[in-house]
Amino acid sequence: MYNWLTMKKRTAVYPGSFDPVTFGHLDIIDRASKIFDHVIVGVFVHSAKKHMFSLDQRVAMLKTALKGRKNVTVDCFEGLLVDYMKKKSSKLVIRGLRAISDLEYEFQIAAVNRTLSPEIETVFLMPRQRYTYLSSSIVRDIAHFRGDVSKLVPPHVSKAIAKLKR
Repeated sequence: MYNWLTMKKRTAVYPGSFDPVTFGHLDIIDRASKIFDHVIVGVFVHSAKKHMFSLDQRVAMLKTALKGRKNVTVDCFEGLLVDYMKKKSSKLVIRGLRAISDLEYEFQIAAVNRTLSPEIETVFLMPRQRYTYLSSSIVRDIAHFRGDVSKLVPPHVSKAIAKLKR
């Protein structure tokens, strides 16, 4: 069993498709990096989603957005999160909760992960209030209709989206 009081390095994994990365994601990552010794941002391939950006592009965008954060690394994976967690020797999953509507889905995922790997704990973090409405889906929808996403994503991501819209 994982002991929160040990002096062992605490590595947490923040999984997601990050398609695209938003200021809400970055807020959760910043909060997590103050709590845990090491945060791995795990970009995964979501087989049911049609992605706006390739896996390599999403990883590159995150690395640019997170440059200079010493205890945060970006990685990618395919398959079950619990298998990835074992590979990374982590027992802590970070998930963001924007609104009560997220809770039911996130609770289900946390319960499934714990069923598959009982030692895994999920830590839920809430973003700052100004990001509670923000999701990658909303950014994609706005971008689809050629709307301005510059207040929702980092500048390099906004530029990449603008190139797609041409």
